[in-house]
Amino acid sequence: MDYYFSKNFTGAPFQIFYPPHLIALTLILLLNIFFIYFRRVESPQARQRARYAMAAILIVNEIGWHLWHYFTGQWTIQTMLPLHVCSVLVFLGAAMLITRNYTLYEVQYLLGIGGAIQAVLTPDVGIYGFPHFRFFQTFISHGLIISSAIYMTVVEGYRPTVKSLWRVFWITNVYMIFVGLVNWAIGSNYMFIARKPDTPSLIDVLGPWPLYIIWLEVIGLATILILYAPFAIKDRLERKTVVG
Repeated sequence: MDYYFSKNFTGAPFQIFYPPHLIALTLILLLNIFFIYFRRVESPQARQRARYAMAAILIVNEIGWHLWHYFTGQWTIQTMLPLHVCSVLVFLGAAMLITRNYTLYEVQYLLGIGGAIQAVLTPDVGIYGFPHFRFFQTFISHGLIISSAIYMTVVEGYRPTVKSLWRVFWITNVYMIFVGLVNWAIGSNYMFIARKPDTPSLIDVLGPWPLYIIWLEVIGLATILILYAPFAIKDRLERKTVVG
C-alpha cells in the first residue's frame, strides 16, 4: 500500500503522452461522449444520481489530495489552501452539480474547461506516474472539472450567454485581487500571481512578473471566447434561418 501513496515513489515516473497518459485522456473523452447518450434519459432520479455521484467523487478525491499531503508532511498553509483556480473549481463543480445553479455553471464552463484541459494535457504530477495515487487524483480531479461542465451543457441543457462572458471575467478578476491579498499576507503564491511557478510551465514564455499576468488575462479571455463561439455560431445560424 505504501508503494501507491509513498512520498518517494519508486515506480516509473510520469511521461507525457505515454500509454498511461493516453489511456487517462481516452477515458475522460469517452465519459463525455457517453453524455450524448445519457441526455436521452428523461428520469429526473437517474440524472440526479449521476450529478450526485460526480459531485461526491470530486469532493472525496479532493479530501484525499489534502490527506495525502498531510500524512506525507507536505501540507502547509502557503501551498494547500483551496485557492488555486482548479481547487476552487472542484468545489464549485460539486456545488453546481448538486444545486444546478446557473452562475456556478457559467464559471465552471467558461473558466473550468480551458484550464482543466491544459492540466490533463500537461499534468503537473512530478515523479508520480501510474499507478501512484497522485496520478489518479490529478486526472480524476481535472477530468471531472471538464466533465461536470459538459454534463450540464449536454444533458441538462445549460449554455452560456454573452452576459456570462462578462460575469465570469469580472468574477475571476475580483477573485484574483482577493488571492493577491492572501498571497501578500501569508507569503504564498496561489494562482501564481506573486511569482512564476517553481516548475517549468507555459508562464515561463510569457515574460517577467508582472507582465505575464497581463498575458494570462489575454489568454484567459481568448479561451472564454473560444468556448462561447459554438453557441454564438448556433445563435447566428438560427437567426438567419428565422429571417430566411
